Amino acid sequence: MKAFLNEIFDYNYYCNKKLIDECLALSEVPAKTISLFSHVLNAHHIWNARILEKAPEYGVWQEHDVKDWADIHYENQRSSFEILTNADNFDKRIDYENTEGRLFTNTLKDMLFHITNHSTHHRGQIAIDFRNNGLEPVGLDYVHYKR
Repeated sequence: MKAFLNEIFDYNYYCNKKLIDECLALSEVPAKTISLFSHVLNAHHIWNARILEKAPEYGVWQEHDVKDWADIHYENQRSSFEILTNADNFDKRIDYENTEGRLFTNTLKDMLFHITNHSTHHRGQIAIDFRNNGLEPVGLDYVHYKR
């Protein structure tokens, strides 16, 4: 499980870094892309905070300047790899409160997988936003990462 999650987080890092680099090269990043990718970064941060039983620093839909994305992304990834490195039971159940104040419990593996799956979902929406704005989406298929 640890090796699989490490690889999935490495892939997630690769995809987000490629998207960040592409956006930094644009003269103007579409507004919806800024909103969606900021949300990806915030959600990753919030889930890490839940796992570590810390208060999050970002709101769910808080927008960040594109020039700050790489630093936030790096810190999210560093925190996730620290969680992965120190984990000894991926079936451990973790209680947390969602952003609406409701209490939930999930396993560590489910929470970690959700982070990467959630990011993939929104990167797909960003690809559509790129196309809608006359931009070529960044190629982020898993098989390309593995080649």
